[in-house]
Order: sequence, then C-alpha cells, then structure tokens
Amino acid sequence: MKKIATLFFLLFAYSLVYAQKKAEMADVMRSNGKIYTVVAVCLTILFGLFAYVYSIDRKISKIEKNNN
Repeated sequence: MKKIATLFFLLFAYSLVYAQKKAEMADVMRSNGKIYTVVAVCLTILFGLFAYVYSIDRKISKIEKNNN
C-alpha cells in the first residue's frame, strides 16, 4: 500500500512539473483570439453536464419519494 501511495505521489509531482512548461499552442490561440472560443465550448460542456446531473438527481429524488 505504501508503494502505491508513493507511486501516485511521484506521478502527481511529475505532472505538476510537466504542467509548468510553456504552452506554445495556448500562446498562438490567445494571439489569434481563438482561446475564447475554446473557453466558451468548455464552459458550455460543463454547464450541460451540471444540468444533466441536476436533472438526474431530481428524477432520482422523485422516484425515491414515491417508493417510500
């Protein structure tokens, strides 16, 4: 168990170090103004997922209330 925890910690630490490298693609998209499109699409997808989870939660709550 200790080895697995250490492995996950090292992988997490490596991903943090790797994430700090300069992203050329983001700079190009920012200079072209396309980064706002990417952000808008990501936010739309997240909003859709949250709305879906909320609707599923309401349906499950209604079913649980009817079963009691």
